[in-house]
Parts: sequence; structure tokens; C-alpha cells
Amino acid sequence: MKNDDVMITLTSIQWQNGERSQTELVTRANFSKSGRTNIISYKDTEATGFDGSVTTIRINNGKSASIIRKGTANSALFLEIGKKHFCQYGTPYGTLQLGIYTHEIRNTIASNGSIYMKYTLDLNASHLSDNEIIITIN
Repeated sequence: MKNDDVMITLTSIQWQNGERSQTELVTRANFSKSGRTNIISYKDTEATGFDGSVTTIRINNGKSASIIRKGTANSALFLEIGKKHFCQYGTPYGTLQLGIYTHEIRNTIASNGSIYMKYTLDLNASHLSDNEIIITIN
């Protein structure tokens, strides 16, 4: 496993109640590969709202992924195409249990340096938001 210091652009798009919001973060990250798993890890800042935490994203074969945040905020989201997982999501105000249904994961790091994830979140079985995450290694 080789670790590389890279710059990433992380774009997060959220659809909630018909409204679209988008945030973009450009930050330094650690990128590594272990077998068929790509791993991206970065320090959160005030811009992400989770200053003092580290987020690690693992993409396995383009069929599943995990987004783990540890530090001042803790959460563990598991994404698997066509399946729903219940995950703990830590916020500065407390921990929520979210349902996460994954529609799509595309891992094209080898060809164009990007990852795309599309999923739906629900809270207490009520639709919360539709989400897309695009990570580009610069």
C-alpha cells in the first residue's frame, strides 16, 4: 500500500424538499490503494463543519464504499449499490440513525481520477434528502 499526498476537490450536492444545494471543498488528502480498495483520508476544517475530525472514504471495487468520520464528530456511513444500510451519523448536536440507500457508485480513479456516489438518506423512515458526492483527485 502506497500513500500519496494529493489535492482533492470534494463536491457535495443535496436535494431536499425540491431545493438543490451544493458545496465544494478543495483540500489536501492522503490517497492510498490496498488491493482493489481506494482510500482517501482528509482532515476536516471549519468549512466542513467538523473541525477536529478526520474523514476516511474507502471505495471497494466500485460496488460499495464507506465514509468514516472520527474526532470531534463521529459517523459511519456504509454504501452498497441497491441496498439500504442503517448508519450512525454524529453531528455537533448529537447522533442520528440514518437509513442510506445507494443508487450508484462509480470509481474511475484509474482513468480520470474521480469517484461518484449517489444515495438517498432517510430519518425515521421519512425521506430526508437525495445526495451526490463527487471526489476528484487534482
